[in-house]
Amino acid sequence: MCGICGFIGKGEIADLKKMNDMMLHRGPDAEDIWYDLSVGAYLGHKRLSIIDISGGCQPMSTSDGKLVVVFNGEIYNFKMLREQLIDKSYIFKTDHSDTEVLLHGYREWGVDLPNKLNGMWAFAIYDRENGQVFFSKDRFGKKPLYYTVQNGTFAFASELSALIQHSSVDSIISSRSLKKYFAYGYIPAPNSIYEKIYKLPGGYNLLLNIKDLTYKFNKYWDFVIEPFEEIPSNPEEVWGEELRELIGRAVKRRLVSDVPLGVFLSGGVDSSSITAFASKMVGDKKLKTFSIGFQEASFDESQYSQKISQLFRTEHYTETFSIEKAKELIPFILKNLDEPMGDSSLIPTYLLCNIARKGVTVALGGDGADELFAGYDPFKALKMAEFYSTVIPKPLHIGIRMIANGLPISHKNMSFDFKIKRTLRGLTYPRKLWNSIWLGTLEPKELEDFFNEPTDLEDVYSEAIEYWDGCKQKNIVDKTLQFYTKLYLQDDILGKVDRASMMNSLEVRSPYLDIELVDFVRKIPNQYKLRKGQTKYILKKALEPILPNKILYRPKKGFGVPIGAWFRNGSIRIDEKEFSVLSGKFIKDQVRAHSADKSDNRAFLWNQLVLQNMV
Repeated sequence: MCGICGFIGKGEIADLKKMNDMMLHRGPDAEDIWYDLSVGAYLGHKRLSIIDISGGCQPMSTSDGKLVVVFNGEIYNFKMLREQLIDKSYIFKTDHSDTEVLLHGYREWGVDLPNKLNGMWAFAIYDRENGQVFFSKDRFGKKPLYYTVQNGTFAFASELSALIQHSSVDSIISSRSLKKYFAYGYIPAPNSIYEKIYKLPGGYNLLLNIKDLTYKFNKYWDFVIEPFEEIPSNPEEVWGEELRELIGRAVKRRLVSDVPLGVFLSGGVDSSSITAFASKMVGDKKLKTFSIGFQEASFDESQYSQKISQLFRTEHYTETFSIEKAKELIPFILKNLDEPMGDSSLIPTYLLCNIARKGVTVALGGDGADELFAGYDPFKALKMAEFYSTVIPKPLHIGIRMIANGLPISHKNMSFDFKIKRTLRGLTYPRKLWNSIWLGTLEPKELEDFFNEPTDLEDVYSEAIEYWDGCKQKNIVDKTLQFYTKLYLQDDILGKVDRASMMNSLEVRSPYLDIELVDFVRKIPNQYKLRKGQTKYILKKALEPILPNKILYRPKKGFGVPIGAWFRNGSIRIDEKEFSVLSGKFIKDQVRAHSADKSDNRAFLWNQLVLQNMV
C-alpha cells in the first residue's frame, strides 16, 4: 500500500513535496519524487513496503527512461504476468516487484493492461514517447485516486488533503456533493466534497494528453449480473465445490507477502471462511487473527471470533470498543478522514486496524461477500416490500408510517423498531430509491428542510437511479445486488476500510473481490443467493464442510456502533450552530428530538459530527 501524487503543467518541485508529505501515513517506509522539467511532469510516492522490499522503490522507470510509474496497491497475479513478459524478452531489473510488471505490461499491452490484472490498484504511468499519462483504477475502486484540472495544472493524488496542497488547486466545498453526502451517507464517485475535484471510479482508465491537459475515459470493466442459462441438477454440490476452489485460490494469492500477515476475524461467515482457508495454508506457523468486542451485548460478536480462533488454532487478539475509547479516537480520526464519510463503523474499523498493525503489516478481510451474495438484511425485506407497495394505497401508507413512528425507540443493534421505521421510510418513495433511502442519512423531505431548497431526486440520487435502471435483469433482487456492489461497496465500505487501514499504515486485502471469484458469483442466479429468506444461501451451503452450522446460520449482526445511545445520553455531542447553507434550526430540532427519544436521528447526528470536525 502506498500514497501516490503528481501533476502535469504549472507548479514547482515544492508543490510536489508538499503533496507527498501529506501522505506519510500511507507510506512510512520510503519516499521519492521524479520530475521532467522540460514538459512540466512531476510524480511523487510514499511507500509501505510489502513486496520486494529492497527492489520495489518508486517512482520506477524503464531502463530507457521512456516510462515512469507510481502505483498504489497489489497485483496478485504479478508472477504469472512476469513470466509471460520474460517469455516475450522483457528484462526485469527487480527480483520480484509487481510494480515493474506494470511498466513492462503497459509497453506490451498498452491501455489493455488493466484487463490482465488481478488485484487492487490506482496507478499513473507517464509515457514520454506518446506524450500522455495513463491512469487506472481497479475494478471495484478499492484504492482511491482524486484528480483535477485547475489553473493550467492537471493534478492527482491518493487523498484530497494531498491534492489541495498544490498551489494551483482550489478547495471550494460543493453544495451538490454535500447534499449527496447527507442523502447517501457518503459521496459517490466521481464526485468529491470539493468543486472541480473528482474521484476516478472503479473499473475506469483515464488517458491524459500532456500538451493540452485534455483527457478521456475508458470503462474497461463493469459488474454485470448475467445468470447461468443452465442450472445443474445439484447446484449446491456443483457450485459449492467451485466456490470453495475459487475462495481458496483467492486467499492463497493474498497470502503472498514479504512482511507479517494476519486476518480480521469477526466470527461471521465471511471472515471465518477466510480464516479457515488461510490457517491451512500458512503451514506450521500460527495465523494471527484480530477482532473487536463491544461492551453492549447486542453489538458484540467476540464469543464467535473466539470459537473460530480455537477451532483453527489461530493466535487471536481482541480489544473491547467502549465509549471511552471512542471519545479518545473520534477527534483524531475525523481530523484525518480526508473527506466526509458517514459510516460510524469507521471508528471500530480504525481500532481493529490499529491492533492488527501492532502485529502485522497486511490483513485479509471479508469485504465484498455481503454485496455479492445478498447478505444484508434489506434483501430479506424485498419480497414483502414489493407486495406492500403494490397493495397499500399511499394515504394508508402515510397513516401506517405515522403509527410506526410512535413505536418506542431502542438503540440496540438492528432493533425491531429501527427496521420497521427504515423500511416504511424507503417505501414512501419509488422503488429505484428504496435502497438509498433505507441506508441513507436523510430522506428527501428532510433534505429540503436542511438545505432550505427543493430536492431534485433525479440529481441527488443520480448514481443509484443509474445502477437501478442500468441493470439488465428485471428482478428486484438483482437490481438490489447491483446497487450494493456498484455503489455502496465502492463508496462506503471500501472507502472506509482504505481510510481506517491507511491511517494505521496497514494494507487490507479482500479475497472475496478476486476477479475470478466475482466472475463466477455474478453468474449464479439470485434465487441461490437469497432463498426462502436465507441470505448467502449458496455460499453457506458451500462452506458447510468447512465451518460449523452455528457460525453459518446464526443471525447477522453487522459491524454496528451504539452511537444512538451515545448521542441520547450525551456521551458525544454535536455543535448546533449553522454551517454554510445548512439550516441551524433543523440541526437543533434533530438534536432535541433524539435526546427526548421522539425520533431516532443517530445517522444524521453522526454525519453532522463528521462534517463539523473536518471543515
